[in-house]
Amino acid sequence: MRVLGIESSCDETGVAIYDTALGLLAHRLHSQIDLHAAYGGVVPELASRDHIRRLPLLLRETLEASGLEMGDIDAIAYTAGPGLAGALLVGSSVAEALGVALGVPTLPVHHLEGHLLSPLLSATPPGFPFVALLVSGGHTQLMRVAGVGDYTLLGETVDDAAGEAFDKTAKLLGLPYPGGPVLARLALEGVPGRFKLPRPMLHSKDFDFSFSGLKTAVLTAASAPDFVDADRADLAAEFQAAAVEVLVSKSMAALKHTGLKQLVVAGGVGANLALRAGLDGAAAKRRARVFYPEMELCTDNGAMIAFAGAMRFMAGERLAVSDGCFAVRPRWSLQEITPPKTGVA
Repeated sequence: MRVLGIESSCDETGVAIYDTALGLLAHRLHSQIDLHAAYGGVVPELASRDHIRRLPLLLRETLEASGLEMGDIDAIAYTAGPGLAGALLVGSSVAEALGVALGVPTLPVHHLEGHLLSPLLSATPPGFPFVALLVSGGHTQLMRVAGVGDYTLLGETVDDAAGEAFDKTAKLLGLPYPGGPVLARLALEGVPGRFKLPRPMLHSKDFDFSFSGLKTAVLTAASAPDFVDADRADLAAEFQAAAVEVLVSKSMAALKHTGLKQLVVAGGVGANLALRAGLDGAAAKRRARVFYPEMELCTDNGAMIAFAGAMRFMAGERLAVSDGCFAVRPRWSLQEITPPKTGVA
């Protein structure tokens, strides 16, 4: 089965084709970073309009790269939520229209399920079950993953997510958009420890996170009368060290709690090199292994959506040819996801 995947939940437009026998055939991705940079954040209306412009071009490029024609597509998976309502509507309407035109099944996919399963696209994928650290956009969660759609929440952030804390801290330090990656690069020039920042909920004896207080501590340090631009790198390094220490500690605690030896890291913050080094080192001491998606698949992308759809189809998800009707879910808890519904519609 050849599955076309479409991602348009926020500020990346992604298209991919996954073959259940051959793997990922092709994928294309367009980032809107330059479009939103002047505003210091994503502007929903501009994001939606850009998805409209980019999707037809990316679809054509992906088909050409795969050597396929539109008629060779057997099913279509698309992001139905969570995300920006207008942006989701663009991808959903394109996917369902194509489903009607081609007479093929369509499947709305949870954006976070795409991230959660994306490490299975790597050359050396983990097997079920595993613990997953999901650090994507506004989400920071630890999950026990027993199979497709079989997710147990172990803990999550009670306020800001890790990615939000990186972006907001970058803004406090006067760094340009997108803040998180810029802050991580600046941290490489600094020395952690000169500033003393808290490690929120490090010893809470549960698997929840909190990063709002850490962000506030950065604001306090950066607002001190003697703080100068030359101090930014050291403060960035200390912030990153604090966030990484909490993420690593909680992840190792989750492995111990579940008795599992596999940790999957998914989402944009999973590309952070300091986090990867911290997790790899801590996991090695526990004789555990950490799995990451390929660097190019850490951000939002169509490949993870095509793959998540394919995984559900292969698990026996009930197939139904598109009737052209669809609804998006800007707010959609991962806890609402269920295992594939088997049978023929």
